[in-house]
Amino acid sequence: MKVILASQSPRRAALLDLAKIDFEVMPSSYEEKIKSGMNIEEQAKELAYGKALDVFNNTQGDRAIIGADTIVVKNNKVYGKPKDRAEAIKMLKELQGDYHIVYTSLSILIEDHDEYKEYKELCKNLIEVAPMTDEEIKEYVDSEEPYDKAGAYAIQSYFSRYVEKIEGNYMSVIGLPIDKVYKILKENEVI
Repeated sequence: MKVILASQSPRRAALLDLAKIDFEVMPSSYEEKIKSGMNIEEQAKELAYGKALDVFNNTQGDRAIIGADTIVVKNNKVYGKPKDRAEAIKMLKELQGDYHIVYTSLSILIEDHDEYKEYKELCKNLIEVAPMTDEEIKEYVDSEEPYDKAGAYAIQSYFSRYVEKIEGNYMSVIGLPIDKVYKILKENEVI
């Protein structure tokens, strides 16, 4: 059975590689938009599900489609991917010196001999970032690293020197709760 990652994220692909899961990449064309009337946890689940469903609907045969999304939240404010340097600096100034939440949602859609199953998971992680000086923030932002990441940082990069505490699943903060992916795929005899 084919395993397809509905994402072009190199971090998610690297996590699947680390877990020794054979997969192919087929990025979703699902438009990521925050919908009104849903709380943040529902939004996160909907984004992962939308990505997985888009790829599922454009493929055929026995397959397992993996969709995921990461949302950074502080005081009910959602921090997406920064559009530019100024926005990245603003995000990091707001996130540093305090706690915030990283929600990573996972959706796996499986078709096996015309039997369909879907799984939706949500990991909630609490992250504490140390106080950062303006110079440290600008140095990090100038590394070009923060621009394709929610909240303008990558926890697995040199930004890790500012992370004082993580409560939750580290792999999920990177972008994919690989333990949950493995468990679902194994239970369904995909791997």
